[in-house]
Amino acid sequence: MQGAEAGRRGKGVRADCFVRLEARSSGGIKIELKSKVESMYGDSIKELVQQMIKFFKIKAAYLYLEDSSAFPWVLMARVEAAIKRCYPEKSEEFLPDMMPQNLYTKPRDTFRRTRLYVPGNQPRLVINAGLYKPDGIILDLEDSIAPAEKYSTRFMVRNALCEVDFMGAERMVRINQIPEGIDDLPFVVPHNIHVILIPKCETPEEVEEVDGKTQQLRAKHSVKNDVYLIPIIESALGIENAYRIATASEKVVGLTIGLEDFTADIGAERTKEGRESFLARQKIVIAARAADVQPLDSVYSDVEDEKGLMASVIEAKQLGFEGKGCIHPGQIKVIHEGFAPTSAEIDRAKRIVAAMEEAEKKGLGVVSLGTKMIDPPVLKRAQRILKLTSIQ
Repeated sequence: MQGAEAGRRGKGVRADCFVRLEARSSGGIKIELKSKVESMYGDSIKELVQQMIKFFKIKAAYLYLEDSSAFPWVLMARVEAAIKRCYPEKSEEFLPDMMPQNLYTKPRDTFRRTRLYVPGNQPRLVINAGLYKPDGIILDLEDSIAPAEKYSTRFMVRNALCEVDFMGAERMVRINQIPEGIDDLPFVVPHNIHVILIPKCETPEEVEEVDGKTQQLRAKHSVKNDVYLIPIIESALGIENAYRIATASEKVVGLTIGLEDFTADIGAERTKEGRESFLARQKIVIAARAADVQPLDSVYSDVEDEKGLMASVIEAKQLGFEGKGCIHPGQIKVIHEGFAPTSAEIDRAKRIVAAMEEAEKKGLGVVSLGTKMIDPPVLKRAQRILKLTSIQ
């Protein structure tokens, strides 16, 4: 008798479920349901499970489902994961419908001040992530997921990309470290993903491998939108190869650093002051700017230290970073405020843009503001500041 399990149960688990499936040689289908909402939704839950059993052409099995008020897309993900583990030869997908509000695109050069990491296996956190208005929401398949749950979490993330309203945030997924992460891609690329984050990236070949597989999947599934890449540098070797990584594919739009793994790799303790990682962070900025992609800072790990977070954001901005990761929704507002242009920056940007417009009217090839020349990078930064001001 072959069996498989998927999901989470126990004290504190909400909006999720646990599934145990046993394949049998005879006896038909038996479904046992234990649910907090069985009196109201028991029949519809069983009907959904029966639809899936029929879809996957299973003739005889016992399925036990322990429900903690799970959303239908969660039930579907957990049941399918158990089925695929029990019947690995079954390749069909039981997909939820894509919500129309999730079919938007994002430009390459969009604002990425905040990237909110959300464990892909915790639907009660996933479902509310968009309410906090981060620039991007990262459904995580990597460090926040226990090894035993990584397989079933792929189905959760896939279904969330279809069913959960991201409320306009950039739709991101952090895959697992290469080579394991290549197997994550079929679960995310076909479902209007905007950005794939590549963790623990050390060589340009890893970026090329992810990009190559992504392009194959885009062609196979007729995906029209671009899928961008953000490598995460988390080792000394990654820092040394940062520019090569940033230029490994035209789909790379940003470069970021993971300081927990980086400090462990160099044998240093991570501190709030960050002296041990200052050079590495500066190298990320330099490599990103040289490659014309966005430099994005690491997360600030103390979620209760608002003053420390603001100081870290101000330092990041001074170093040249354009954004920072978040591990808690409460960090989003602080980071947005920290990266907001100052009144002096806004005033100077307005004068630069006005000077350029006046020069163009006069047909002048050389533009200056006071005694300083205005070249294209200066104008680009000024325009970006004014654009950032408009969304505050």
